[in-house]
Amino acid sequence: MAQLSRDARRARLAEVVWAIIREDGISAVSVRSVASRAGIAVGSLRHLFPTQTELLEFSAELMLRHATERIQAVPREGDPLEVACTIIDQLLPITDDVRAEFEVNLALIAEAPAYPGVRRLRDQTHQALLELTSAVAQWLDPAATETDGRRLLALTDGLALQLLHDETIADQARYLIRTELQSIADRGAARRGS
Repeated sequence: MAQLSRDARRARLAEVVWAIIREDGISAVSVRSVASRAGIAVGSLRHLFPTQTELLEFSAELMLRHATERIQAVPREGDPLEVACTIIDQLLPITDDVRAEFEVNLALIAEAPAYPGVRRLRDQTHQALLELTSAVAQWLDPAATETDGRRLLALTDGLALQLLHDETIADQARYLIRTELQSIADRGAARRGS
């Protein structure tokens, strides 16, 4: 790990945190367990993250950054309904990466009361997701309201939780999202036509 840049070493340690959370739960995350799993000395880890709290907060921030980059990378040209479906698809734990992010995010949400920085990120993430789903709804229907965005977010969150329990419903989840998005688009088309 010594040959990597400081940022790369920090990112690698965050990935170790994610792996520990997924395998053993957040209570298994400690400076010692992360250092051991990463194959570095505790002092080296403490040089990058002086406290366990900083390590957890950075891990949560990096996870949010990865999700944001993935969503921003979705091309915005083409059929608006298809683009909207692709954007919302990035929030569903269908791929291994999104599934890992979602599992870690749930564990961090559960621990948010103990970590003010994680609580702040939880709240920021929720607000960013609401803004995203509201923007998607308004893209399909300019008259869509925040309530439409909340409904879309609630549907997405609910389906994401169900997908953690049963990966085989991915096609059904995508269908339900598409149906909701089509409904919003149809309302927009009806308003434009009247």
